[in-house]
Amino acid sequence: MGAKLRVYKRRIRSVTATKKITKAMEMIAASRVVKAQRQVAASTPYSSELTRAVTAVATGSNTQHPLTTEAEKPTRAALLLITSDRGLAGGYSSNVIKAADQLTERLRAQGKEVDAYIVGRKGVAYYSFRERTFVESWTGFTDNPTYADAKKIGAPLIEAVQKDTAEGGVDELHIVYTEFISMMTQTALGDRLLPLSLDKAAAEPDGQAKGEILPLFDFEPSAEDVLDALLPRYVESRIYNALLQAAASKHAATRRAMKSATDNAEELIKSLSRLANAARQAEITQEISEIVGGSAALADATAGSD
Repeated sequence: MGAKLRVYKRRIRSVTATKKITKAMEMIAASRVVKAQRQVAASTPYSSELTRAVTAVATGSNTQHPLTTEAEKPTRAALLLITSDRGLAGGYSSNVIKAADQLTERLRAQGKEVDAYIVGRKGVAYYSFRERTFVESWTGFTDNPTYADAKKIGAPLIEAVQKDTAEGGVDELHIVYTEFISMMTQTALGDRLLPLSLDKAAAEPDGQAKGEILPLFDFEPSAEDVLDALLPRYVESRIYNALLQAAASKHAATRRAMKSATDNAEELIKSLSRLANAARQAEITQEISEIVGGSAALADATAGSD
């Protein structure tokens, strides 16, 4: 009986230590998600206004440009997948990877080859384990991305868009990431960055009001030069906003997962404590029974000798 009590106490100490770790991780994630939310709120207006500016330039000119002109028969697409460098976030990475797989199947069903670009160790590990090829990957900054990281990611993607498909270029650029909606809700989604859909951009909440007449523009030196200058800014700002959304979503998912782990640890400690108390009571009862039995035997022996 004493051995069983020692086992229960050892397990309680082990679970208590685990609970301290998960509680600390929950608190860290809670503090980080607040900062990430602020960064998302700060970057979204810039990204929306830049999209609106590109829409205005494209609508006010007849220039054929990769930013706004769709290929007649697109044959190749680039897909940027944003995952996490770390785990302990529930189904965060698996959900966004699943969304990327669905988008990849849909693009291939349309007859397009898909070039994968991956952000985050989880995505790299997923593709490597399944021996899937990808063009380039970036890791080590998903918890706290900066605009410099977005520029680093955007450079090869912009280069691929500007190339001919015969030379290894792409006709379309898609991004798959996790959109931060609230502390309890994060949604994995896929979006096409290039070519920009003018109708969709105009229909966005931050876009022009319904029925609003767009102003006429004169472009110096030309509309094409303006779009060339806006192309990297547009791609980088959208990637940066997606990285921030993904970081906020990951921290929220980590907080939720660690809170669940902490709650489970508390329930397990309560259960083990009840078992330990029952074992201790059984041990005490057995010791009392042995004492009473020994005393009775001693009394019987004394009475027999008399």
